[in-house]
Amino acid sequence: MLLQLKNISKGYGDPQKSNFRKVLEGLNLEVEMGQKIAIAGPSGSGKTTLLNLIGTLDLPDSGEIYFKDKEITGYSKQELAHFRNRELGFVFQLHYLLPQCTVWENIMLPVLPFKKVVGKEEKEWGEHLLRKVGLWEQRNQKPSEISGGESQRAAVVRALINKPQLILADEPTGALDEQNAENLADILQTLSIEEHVTLIVVTHSNELAARMDKVYHLQNCKLN
Repeated sequence: MLLQLKNISKGYGDPQKSNFRKVLEGLNLEVEMGQKIAIAGPSGSGKTTLLNLIGTLDLPDSGEIYFKDKEITGYSKQELAHFRNRELGFVFQLHYLLPQCTVWENIMLPVLPFKKVVGKEEKEWGEHLLRKVGLWEQRNQKPSEISGGESQRAAVVRALINKPQLILADEPTGALDEQNAENLADILQTLSIEEHVTLIVVTHSNELAARMDKVYHLQNCKLN
């Protein structure tokens, strides 16, 4: 088992006041290594909150999260930062590439927090991934010099550069036109299979969700 969420609850506001909003309650989830999962649900149902909890960008009010049988909810800030950098890759609706950096520099940024220089292995892996997504020729261009679809593909490569076990994608095709959304869905599916990466995707896209192994619906604070 790669990931387990046990009896997770999360809310916003003061629990003693009327403005308190419960988002997740008693939520459970198990994800196997290599599995591709989609999480669907109406806006405001807590999908991004759930993804943030899995990605340790936020903490649950109660419950436990296990990654490879280790409880990560008790990690220190330093341990969480190291965990996120080494074990997780994030893909957001917007690519968040640094405009002053080239595509190559952007995808290599996650390597630097724990290494002074980018090594031969990382360079070869980066080239492999850029060729996979069709961006090798654009590696020296800046985000303003490539298309939105290309920028999002670069963001996927950046998420994979440290060879994470799990990719978390929050509406990765939401800002793309239909053709680019389809292309990115192809890339996510192919890379997940070929590189043996587990994938959890939050999406409103039925087309993207249909490509996953399993689709969960988040409603009334729980997954169904």
